[in-house]
Amino acid sequence: MPQFATKRRVRHAAADMFDLVADVDQYPEFVPLCTALKVRSRTEKGDTIVVVAAMTVAYKVISQTFTSRVTLDKPNLQILVEYLDGPFSRLQNRWTFKPTGDTSCEVEFFIDYEFKSRTLAMLMGAMFDTAFRKFAVAFEQRADKVYGKKSA
Repeated sequence: MPQFATKRRVRHAAADMFDLVADVDQYPEFVPLCTALKVRSRTEKGDTIVVVAAMTVAYKVISQTFTSRVTLDKPNLQILVEYLDGPFSRLQNRWTFKPTGDTSCEVEFFIDYEFKSRTLAMLMGAMFDTAFRKFAVAFEQRADKVYGKKSA
């Protein structure tokens, strides 16, 4: 039952970081292992937006697509991803963004997943672990590109 959690302080506003992570259409441009992403639906429910998206991840000759429900809760600066279909028996991840100033915040990323297939777990497990460790850095680098690199 692999899990990964990280907490990083970044030099970008919490709302900006939320918007960056919420912009799932751009993931193939910078998210490790993500080769494609298709939004299947987008529904507004009060102050939240629920997106159903299919993400394709690939490493060498292995490619897998999975579908998730992404709840974008901007008032609470939280994004919850719930697994719907694909190669996992379980997948859930959560992003939270806590302001630490006008132009800085603490970004928390948590993921809990398990592949349905032991073979796929053996083939992709180590790569997923490595990719998840790079996620926070990838999003921070993307923020620097989109919003400009802020000095310390």
